[in-house]
Amino acid sequence: MDGNLNVQELCPLNNQGCPLVNELEHLKEECKRLVELSRLDALTGFFNFHYLMAALEEEMERARRTGLYTSLVMIDLDHFKKINDTYGHESGNKALQWATKIWRDNIRRIDIPCRYGGEEFAIILPGISLHQAVRTAERLRALLRNSSIKLKNKKVKLKASFGVNTYDGIENLSVETFIEKTDGFLLQAKKKGRDCVYYDKKMMKQIPTEITDEEREELFKIYRSPT
Repeated sequence: MDGNLNVQELCPLNNQGCPLVNELEHLKEECKRLVELSRLDALTGFFNFHYLMAALEEEMERARRTGLYTSLVMIDLDHFKKINDTYGHESGNKALQWATKIWRDNIRRIDIPCRYGGEEFAIILPGISLHQAVRTAERLRALLRNSSIKLKNKKVKLKASFGVNTYDGIENLSVETFIEKTDGFLLQAKKKGRDCVYYDKKMMKQIPTEITDEEREELFKIYRSPT
């Protein structure tokens, strides 16, 4: 008789002590771990570019359905090439990890930090208006600017430029165009001298400063953690 058949007959799947069941559970956990790893940038622990595109598409669709804003912050570390040239690429990697940890520790659990490429990053802020997103960007900029990291026994300060944009769910906008517009604001921040936050001030006047009680409740229901 076939050996595998004997194991299956003696060890039905509804038997929790079955080694086949245990192995299946192990494989499921391993698959979940690999899926999670495939979403992450190995160096910083931020989500990767592919996840950024998928998550932003989902949040923009949510904005269309609910009327809640979705904001996007694009960040670029200023003069980062100088860090690599002066201290080496290993120190550059250390600086990237340090900067991203500062940002990750100072955003909400529902925010989605992503590595866009190189020393450029994107943070999706669900349910946040332009006013709130600009305040978040200013806070993240100040936290980085007022801290320092030791590279090759020398204290080094990093600075970053920020571009901020908000999607209201009304405009017919693609993910690519939303990113392109926000990246354009980032470029303007660079042109203004770096270490600043740039956004569309005309849009700022058109958007309410705070979300309503109804919007806050809707956001709470959408992102409520399972108990």
